[in-house]
Amino acid sequence: MTKYYTRACNFFYGQHSKQLVKKKLTLPLCNDSSISFNQIELFSRSKKIVKNKIVDLKNIKILPKKIKEKVIQDLKKITSKRDFLEKKSHAIMGVINMTPDSFSDGGKYNTFKKANQRIKNLIKSGADIIDIGGESTRPGSKVIKPKYELNRIKSVIKKFKKSFSKTLLSIDTRKSQVIDYAVKLKVDIVNDVSCFKFDQNSHKSVRNKNIWKIIHHMQGTPQTMQINPKYNHVLLDIYDFFEKEISNFKNDKYKKKLILDPGIGFGKKLKHNLMILNKISIFHSLGFPILIGTSRKRFINQISGKYDTKERIGGTLSSIMYSLSQGVKIFRVHNVEEVKQGILVFEKLLNK
Repeated sequence: MTKYYTRACNFFYGQHSKQLVKKKLTLPLCNDSSISFNQIELFSRSKKIVKNKIVDLKNIKILPKKIKEKVIQDLKKITSKRDFLEKKSHAIMGVINMTPDSFSDGGKYNTFKKANQRIKNLIKSGADIIDIGGESTRPGSKVIKPKYELNRIKSVIKKFKKSFSKTLLSIDTRKSQVIDYAVKLKVDIVNDVSCFKFDQNSHKSVRNKNIWKIIHHMQGTPQTMQINPKYNHVLLDIYDFFEKEISNFKNDKYKKKLILDPGIGFGKKLKHNLMILNKISIFHSLGFPILIGTSRKRFINQISGKYDTKERIGGTLSSIMYSLSQGVKIFRVHNVEEVKQGILVFEKLLNK
């Protein structure tokens, strides 16, 4: 059996894009006429054989009936509105690791006073979301007990909504005990890198809750994920993973409140990360907002070599700008101020 996948491509931007949409020469990406497209990349997979070709929108009508129906179905999702952003053009998720061992900022913010000040600074710098975690999930990190993880973050999330009512709160955890505590305190997003698989009760903790759930892809666990990860075709394998995990929420009262994160650096080699970022617009055909976390990731060092820097701001910004040009709108980052500045300038240039 052959399976087909649709990726929007050949994008147009700003006023030119709006004019093309008005003339019905292009289709708006995610219901945003300031970025539109007039071609698709059509993938087909039969067993392990993957083929792809570029198709102009005007030629979709001459595709074989079965393929045409699938493409039209995908196009409806590609062009549909993404509710998460509301009226914003993008959203920045600022990272707070209240851990002693996170890969880039372990030990910096692991007290209430330090974390609270960090949150204030991130919001002032332009963060729309604060993502708080009490357990490191870097490659090779150790699992800690839920009570220890909860003790690290408890005081901060307990007072978060009172102090920062206009900012979304995201909890970065794999433990149902931590999720349950955060849900009682009106958390907005649950960011579980195991996609609710590490703890058998996690899925139950988020199901039918009026919160956003991040569908995050990771091959293996933090302890094993970078030990020679392999894929048949990384892009399509992750697509299939997303499709399956989305179906697990089909009976959820709030089944539309999902965000897709392909998990850059989580069980991926350099070539895998590059393919995901290069063709990330394929995930728009699933109909949900896309989030990426490329901030300070190792793939930047693997590309830049001797030009690597501690915070990898240049590489982070480059990957974000490229993703923005493909319609990705949510970014998990450490250096919020620099990323906000970069996005504002980039958006201004695109929309001229």
